[in-house]
Amino acid sequence: MTDTLAAEVIELIKTHTGADADKITTATELDTLGIHSLELTEIIFDLEERHGIEIEMNTVEAWNNLKTIGDIVTAVRLLIDKKS
Repeated sequence: MTDTLAAEVIELIKTHTGADADKITTATELDTLGIHSLELTEIIFDLEERHGIEIEMNTVEAWNNLKTIGDIVTAVRLLIDKKS
């Protein structure tokens, strides 16, 4: 069972990529979905806007840390918690 934030991220990815949300889990790797940097940037912007957060994406390390759906969920959750 996925949590609300994970479901939201999965739905956003489905919207941006057309991938089948039923087959996406937090363990799904972004590259298996064919997500390239522009799509990932759009997904990140959507999440930032929805939650009033800023995900640091200016470094190579930041991009390298986002390999799976779960990585995105974790990053967003940490920033939401930090904001609270």
